[in-house]
Amino acid sequence: MDRTTLAHALETGRITGEVATPRENNLSHIHRFLAQEKQFDFGVELTQDWDYDSVFAVMVDRCGLRPETDFVEGVDTISTERCIDSLETLATTIGDVTRAGGEILFATGHPAGLLPVHMAIAAAAEAHGARIAHQANAVPVPDLGGGCRQINRVWTWHQHGGTPHTHLAEPMHALLDDITRRGGQTPDLIVADHGWAGAASSRGLRTLGYADCNDPALFVAEAQGTIEVTVPLDDDVVPYLYEPLITYVLDKAGLS
Repeated sequence: MDRTTLAHALETGRITGEVATPRENNLSHIHRFLAQEKQFDFGVELTQDWDYDSVFAVMVDRCGLRPETDFVEGVDTISTERCIDSLETLATTIGDVTRAGGEILFATGHPAGLLPVHMAIAAAAEAHGARIAHQANAVPVPDLGGGCRQINRVWTWHQHGGTPHTHLAEPMHALLDDITRRGGQTPDLIVADHGWAGAASSRGLRTLGYADCNDPALFVAEAQGTIEVTVPLDDDVVPYLYEPLITYVLDKAGLS
């Protein structure tokens, strides 16, 4: 699949281009991130001073928000070109780690959207020689209740019989603490989103992330150099719409 075909699929599915997340929500979340509100900080530790203007500039540059500062209400955007560039970086890294026989941990806080993306890439990576971070048992998350549970190679947070959407960092911290407690080695690469990615990056682990235009934390982490790449995309469209994206990543990674 070439870039033009993928770009058309991304924009048709409203994964990029004009997306469903309204401008007022995007701007509100910048303020809430700067206030370090729980569910908006994603576990990202700030290593430099940030204010509204500097975070807004990052979101324009790295995510593709509309740059007009006086545009405060209406349809906002995600850059298709930036998304594809970031997907290529993500694919190259996953491919390199896979060919080296490295261990990769996949995790998602958006099981109704991004789980199938992670599942497909994790399965292909394992088939081509990567080791997938795995544990048969659930890992308790003391601060939240419930536990980390792996579904087809991908870690999620399980609670009350379901896998909730979450931005929280606690599940990843609990999982990584459990790996260390059992004497295991931390994975060579984390591929995740939301608080799973933010927590891993704050612990100094090599991390690749996906984030929506109302989730500034991972883009700030990328700007700080703690996340290698953050892929901008709408993270909650109907899962089958991500299929061209999956195909493109696997092709670029050499895992198809």
